[in-house]
Amino acid sequence: MKLNQFPETLAVVKLPPGGEVPDWAESSSIFSITATATETSLVCAGRSVPTKSVHQKPFTAFAVEGPLDFALTGVLVELLTPMAEAEISVFTLSTYETDWILVPTKDAARAGEAWRRHGHEVVVATPVKPGKKPKKK
Repeated sequence: MKLNQFPETLAVVKLPPGGEVPDWAESSSIFSITATATETSLVCAGRSVPTKSVHQKPFTAFAVEGPLDFALTGVLVELLTPMAEAEISVFTLSTYETDWILVPTKDAARAGEAWRRHGHEVVVATPVKPGKKPKKK
């Protein structure tokens, strides 16, 4: 598989159940809001997250080059096994077209090396501005 490594520093923020997206939340390569009955989680650019908020950072995002077919099986197992073997913690997200793996920024280089050892390709991504489609080569 091919993974694109994004340059932005990300944060994972815990908000109260039903919490609204705060004004300080900034978009980056990935901006995600996940809400359940017990919490709202936000993945956003780490640069503006207030220190008083409940959060974890810094994270580096890797996206599996997609789109991925919904019928595929084992994608995350294939990519998370090397992380477990290297003892690198992960935070995962899925979108309609692909899977995203966030790793602590201090472990990003080791993550890339672990994936390469398992036969995967890791390249530096070119972020796309929201609402814009990447140009086809």
